[in-house]
Amino acid sequence: GKAVVPLLADGNLVDKAWGETRPGPPTPPLRIHDIKWAGRTVQTKVDRMRNELTTANADVLLVSMLDEVAWLMNVRGRDVECNPVALSYALVRKEGAAAVYVDPAKVTPAVTEHLKAAGVEIRPYDAFLGDVRAEAAAGKVLCLDPAKLSFAVFQAAKEAAAADTDAAHGNGGAPPAKRARTAAKKTFVELASPVTAAKAIKNEKELEGMREAHLRDAVALAQFLFGIEEQISAGRTLTEVEVDEQLTARRAAQVGFLEPSFPSIAGAGPNGAVIHYRAQPGTCRTVDATTMLLLDSGGQYECGTTDITRTMHFGTPTAHQKRCNTRVLQGHILLDTAIFPEGTPGLSLDTLARLPLWQDGLNYRHGTGHGVGAALNVHEGPLSISSRYHITYPLAAHMVCSNEPGYYEDGSFGVRIENLMSIKEVDTPFRFGGVPYFGFQVLTLVPIQTKLMDLDLMTVAEISWVDTYHTKVWDAVSPRLVDQPRVLEWLKKNTRPLKVQLGV
Repeated sequence: GKAVVPLLADGNLVDKAWGETRPGPPTPPLRIHDIKWAGRTVQTKVDRMRNELTTANADVLLVSMLDEVAWLMNVRGRDVECNPVALSYALVRKEGAAAVYVDPAKVTPAVTEHLKAAGVEIRPYDAFLGDVRAEAAAGKVLCLDPAKLSFAVFQAAKEAAAADTDAAHGNGGAPPAKRARTAAKKTFVELASPVTAAKAIKNEKELEGMREAHLRDAVALAQFLFGIEEQISAGRTLTEVEVDEQLTARRAAQVGFLEPSFPSIAGAGPNGAVIHYRAQPGTCRTVDATTMLLLDSGGQYECGTTDITRTMHFGTPTAHQKRCNTRVLQGHILLDTAIFPEGTPGLSLDTLARLPLWQDGLNYRHGTGHGVGAALNVHEGPLSISSRYHITYPLAAHMVCSNEPGYYEDGSFGVRIENLMSIKEVDTPFRFGGVPYFGFQVLTLVPIQTKLMDLDLMTVAEISWVDTYHTKVWDAVSPRLVDQPRVLEWLKKNTRPLKVQLGV
């Protein structure tokens, strides 16, 4: 007895709310994502999608997610803050040219040549709806992801297909709802976007770009951390906004830096307990020699994307702060060292990162890990390491994800330790069921502050993990700091063995 009635008959409600005050669309030009970092040509990617269409018994793939269009076409944009994407759509036809729909004013001659060389038509952004209608009216079977396509596009295609069915079979006497349902069954194949799965599995060039981005980021973080410690040791007080500005300036000085990968979270003291905190001038807190600071930040480079969180204390942490931080670190280590069989969803690993906290009756109210794009959005699907029981997509080799357990004490402080990792196949003594086993390979290369670690709570294996990680940081990053002796000395000091750093 109930029916869903779309509120589109009198126009888009959002458009009405904007009225004449709606700003114009963004205008930054597209840029080519170099094959050096993309790893696969547009033609190769489009051909793969055509194979997916054949498997799905469909004729046309509708691509509506901005990062999927960018990945598929090896282009990047700057229409959305912190995300290198442009307002766009794409169509991939099993037979006929693929097409990208974007404001023609954004398409430079170089991008035009790049897309045409791949056999991709460049169409105006506003032409997408009409072209989808035309494909449906021509009897084509459209492949779409209902979770990612707007209702307006779906409805337009369904109406066009219904009109074609009426014209061809004389069904005008049937009720409109029944005609639409009949047309939809013939017109649509609904499934998870095949671009999402393809994009999640990084090729070797994409992984190489991610590794390079993290090395550049490590240089910026080393410079920043050395600088902020020096300022605070000299008695200076910084605002959270100034912390953000100084870190962004260090990143901006790196080759190929484009913009932050998300707005930085610089949470001092109790603000660190606000998981998605954003410092604002005039209301932000200050950082001095008594402060515990949670700093979550990342960068977009032309070669890759970074996301890192470090928690630090610029004075003497309390025993409770050290205990909480150590429990978070232990969870981070458990996930980092996990080995698991093919087909394992992130859900199955989430508990590992929480176990040490649970032992103390502590927890955190966010996921443990998210997928990360290669020179794309810092959050991407389909993987998730979390307690969201409905996300069962299996982890696979060459995916990139975060490892970020935390603890947040309202009104006091917050702790989070976050590295990015790629998933790799590992050797195991046995291979039960004949399936491969996977583990993680760290990408982030920045020291983890040791004064917040409680040795009395840590096992020999955990201490060894910290020392091994810091050795890896030193070996990878120090060659890039040879012309900066003071920063190099800071890095050396902060990557010494844990017991040496703590004077044990």
